Amino acid sequence: MEQEKTINVYGNAERATAFSALMRKVYIWMTMGLAMTGLTAAYVATNQRLMETIFSNRLTFFGLIIAELALVFILSSRIMRMSFPTAGLMFAAYSILNGATLSVIFLAYSTDVIATTFLVTAGTFGAMSLAGFIIKRDLSAMGRFFFMALIGLIIASIVNIFVASSALYWGITYLGVLLFAGLTVYDTQKIKMMFLEHGNEVNNNTMKLALLGSLTLYLDFVNLFLYLLRIFGGNRN
Repeated sequence: MEQEKTINVYGNAERATAFSALMRKVYIWMTMGLAMTGLTAAYVATNQRLMETIFSNRLTFFGLIIAELALVFILSSRIMRMSFPTAGLMFAAYSILNGATLSVIFLAYSTDVIATTFLVTAGTFGAMSLAGFIIKRDLSAMGRFFFMALIGLIIASIVNIFVASSALYWGITYLGVLLFAGLTVYDTQKIKMMFLEHGNEVNNNTMKLALLGSLTLYLDFVNLFLYLLRIFGGNRN
C-alpha cells in the first residue's frame, strides 16, 4: 500500500515570522473584503433608487455581474504583473460590486435569518480553515476533484433554472455546502504551502500572493454563506 504523502516543513525564525505575517494579512484582507460587501449590500438594500437601478434594468444587473467576473479573472491571472495598490483597489472594487448585487438577499430573507446564517458560516468557515491549516496530509491531489465538482454544480444549477425541480434544488444546495466547506480546507492548505515555499520575506510580491489568497477564501466564504442561506431561509427557488 502506497504510503500517504505528508507535509513536513522546517524553516528558520525569519521565515516563520514572514509566514505568520503573510497568513495574518490573508485573513485580515479577506475580512475587510467581507465587511465592504456586507456594508454595501445593507446600504443598497435601504436605497430604493439604487435597488431599482440595479434590479429593474437587466443591462445594469448583468453589467455588474460581468464586471465582477472580469475583476476576478484579471486578479487571478495577472496579479503578479500589476502593482500591489492596483491589485488592492481591484479587490476592493470587486467586494463593493459583489455587495451591490447581493443586496437582493435583504429582500428575500429576514435580517434574523441573514445574521444567523452569517454566524453559522463564520463558525463553519473557521473550523474548515483551521483544519486546512493543521492537516498534515497533502491535499493537492484533491484539486481536480473539487474543480470537476464545481463544474458539475454549475451545470446542475443552470439545468434547474429550466426544470425547476425542488429535489434538484435541495441536492444542489447541500452539495454546495459540502463543496465549499471542502474547498475552504483545500484552499487554506494551498495558501499555507505557497507561503512556506515562497514566503521568505514580506515584500511586494508576497503581499500580492496574500491578496490573491484573500480573494480565494473570500469566494469560499461567500459561496458557503449563500448555500447555507438557502437552508436557513427555506425554499426560495
